Amino acid sequence: MSAPSHTPAHHAATRPAPRATKVAAHERVEIDMTVNGSEVTLRVPPRVHLADALREQLGLTGTHLGCEHGVCGMCTVLVDGAAARACLLFAVQCEGAEIVTVEGLGSQEDQHPLQRAFSAHHGLQCGFCTPGMLMSSYDLLAGCASVEPEDLPVEMSGVLCRCTGYRGILAAVADVAAEHPDGVPAPRNCRPRTLVGRGGPAPARAGDAVPEARPPAPVEVRLPSGAPSATVEVRTELGVPVEKAWEVLDDFHRLAACLPGAELVEVLGDDRYRGRATVALGPVKLTFDGLAHVVEREGRRMRVLAQGADTGGSTTQADIRLRAEPTEAGGTVLQADAALFLSGRIAQFGRALAGDVSRRMFEQFARAVEENARTGRAPAGPVKPTSALALLAGVIAARLRAVVRRIRRSR
Repeated sequence: MSAPSHTPAHHAATRPAPRATKVAAHERVEIDMTVNGSEVTLRVPPRVHLADALREQLGLTGTHLGCEHGVCGMCTVLVDGAAARACLLFAVQCEGAEIVTVEGLGSQEDQHPLQRAFSAHHGLQCGFCTPGMLMSSYDLLAGCASVEPEDLPVEMSGVLCRCTGYRGILAAVADVAAEHPDGVPAPRNCRPRTLVGRGGPAPARAGDAVPEARPPAPVEVRLPSGAPSATVEVRTELGVPVEKAWEVLDDFHRLAACLPGAELVEVLGDDRYRGRATVALGPVKLTFDGLAHVVEREGRRMRVLAQGADTGGSTTQADIRLRAEPTEAGGTVLQADAALFLSGRIAQFGRALAGDVSRRMFEQFARAVEENARTGRAPAGPVKPTSALALLAGVIAARLRAVVRRIRRSR
């Protein structure tokens, strides 16, 4: 393995051409890169950042994650010879790149001079910032070995130490700079080896066939014990007889086809169904893989428990009760009560907005059920989710109508 003394321009010239692809959030992308001298091929979701790929898929947990906003510098690694925040780079951006992590800097048997100096000057402290400090100081001395000691507080300020180890750290860097005026030695632990992740799919060498990893099917839906993030109550009148409407709801294949953005993936038995659903709101587009379990069926009533997880860490769980009743005019009243439990980015929607979005999606679902019942056949494909703009416009219009009604009542 050559040291990361290659210039970024060299790697830019040798990198493969960018792939002109559009990838869905739930899909995985195959990328090739060199990490600490080992050529690896990874399959990652497009939103996974480099730090998570290094830690979870390659087992290189020396790259620490602090703020995940590029502020603290704990996750600093070398990308094509230059320091970079691994939490600000998507792994898919590193196709063809040469990555060096703190594990590549030196080994226990052959430590890098920076590692020895940190130990000698007691610059390790709790150790959480150490990987970022080491990689940042390597980048500094590799590009500017003549740095003056009085400039080090500013030069090293891009990595935060939370346990006041700065004096020892700066002394260590100053020592190495003085000891190697012609440039800091190259990393000493970059060589081909087998890298194994922490429970994720094992990385394959370039050229090997990589099977598509399929997450195990969840066994059951477990709802949180606390208060829900939002509750929704929706009542919609359909222009079809209740028997026809219930035929759609009682057939989970037809029901799933009417859910906006949903797709039935697998029938698991015992009235359990594995599916996928996409929710889009402005810049936030989430794809959930999960389970729906029909736990009660009585007359024209149904209770469904559902849960889903997005690759970005958002989770949603729901307790949904559906009921269909006839109207005097021969139609159907479709009523839904749902308790929603949200976590992760989707929880940023807030209670009111989550409730509004859920109501809009149920209204779209109700229209699809009516059409399905009227035509007597399932839609050819899943109902597309409402566009973010249309969804927001509907939410805003509904809130304006509510404001107008309150004003009229107050007069």
